[in-house]
Amino acid sequence: MAADSSAAPAVPAAPVAGKLPRAFHRLWAAGAASSLGDGVYLAALPLLAARLTQDPVMLGLVSSAALLPWFFFGLIGGALVDRWDRRRTMWLTDLGRAALLVIPCVAVAGHLLSVPLLIAVALLLGTGQVFFDSAASAYLPQLLDRDVTLLQRAGARQQGATTLCADFAGPPLGGLLFSLGRALPFGLDALSFLASSLLIRSIPQGSQGAGSGSGAGAGVGVAAAVAAPARRSIWAEAKVGAGYLLRHRLLLGLALRPAIGNVAFVGADAVLVLYAHHTLHLGDRGYGLLLVCQATGGLLGTVLAGRLGALLGTGGALTATALLEGAALIGFGLCGGPIPAGLALAGLGAAMGATMVLAPAIGQALIPLDLAGRVGAARRLLTLGAAPLGALLGGWLASSAGLQAPFLVGGVMLAATSLVTLTVATNRRIEEALAAAKAEREAAEEG
Repeated sequence: MAADSSAAPAVPAAPVAGKLPRAFHRLWAAGAASSLGDGVYLAALPLLAARLTQDPVMLGLVSSAALLPWFFFGLIGGALVDRWDRRRTMWLTDLGRAALLVIPCVAVAGHLLSVPLLIAVALLLGTGQVFFDSAASAYLPQLLDRDVTLLQRAGARQQGATTLCADFAGPPLGGLLFSLGRALPFGLDALSFLASSLLIRSIPQGSQGAGSGSGAGAGVGVAAAVAAPARRSIWAEAKVGAGYLLRHRLLLGLALRPAIGNVAFVGADAVLVLYAHHTLHLGDRGYGLLLVCQATGGLLGTVLAGRLGALLGTGGALTATALLEGAALIGFGLCGGPIPAGLALAGLGAAMGATMVLAPAIGQALIPLDLAGRVGAARRLLTLGAAPLGALLGGWLASSAGLQAPFLVGGVMLAATSLVTLTVATNRRIEEALAAAKAEREAAEEG
């Protein structure tokens, strides 16, 4: 990965007010390329695994292997990212992931592919995701000088690109490429990581906001700022990030919202295909159209997130999206036809899309840059850790109370998350926290 740096931080000019810098557009393009490859890969992976085994346990391991590194390595990865040059960490990680995907391509060509090999590749790709996502979540507020308006605008563009590339274009392309040649989807994913690596590598080294330092690349100033803490053990540094999250009431509330949401969403997703087939009487094509409805709503939500936040305030908007998510999922569970089901999923996707733009931007604006990797990793561990629980809950509810139960219970859970924003993430609390973070940052810069 990237090496430690002790270069003296320089202070480049801050981003132009209200305008995203050129460096962000390269970062956005890198994310779009990578998302397209991910959509292709995630569509082709279960198809390839099903050709190798029909064992549900093994298929589940292949599908979930990429998440396991977050549980075993997430906090440590976040601590390492806070030591390293974040820009360099990102492009090296994606270069490594591109090289790693050559392995299944060669294995397919040589008829050497096996389920254990697929699991090993997924584990290594997931480890790379720990480093890349931790570095990216820390680099973006550094690049945009923790300006919450720019962070929300950037988040909307990134989320929109992810929806278009990973949800719309990627899966059908992955299925088509797999039908033409089993190695092709993995080759395209490798090329997408290579493109992402080259784009991030091309970002000028001094491209970051005032007060964050530049030195030998984005993230160097932060590395220098935490030179003293870096002398402690990695685990001690990781615990600092987790402790910061647990003590910060607003950040913890913003992290609990998607954690509870993941229990509901994953529980519903676990039986969605069965519900579509047996209750809505849809075939495979109809099931795919349901997913398109949700993705379309998600894209609309990312576009409207900024306007919704300006109209209701971020806290008010997050309360509204929680209620809409709950109502949409309950409505989906109660509807008996494909058209209302598609409309309900579109509403659910819109609320999710807006939430995924508004909430992360607040966290990125509040977390000190020297802790961004560690706190971001702790937040992901909390949210991703809830996903397996959701899958188990959804399966148990469906088997004991019927296929509608996961959607109805999940909808109640989602609506209940509005209590989080009503208590700990109100407009007033968010404004006070942002003002305090800005004052601390200005005091540190003057000192």
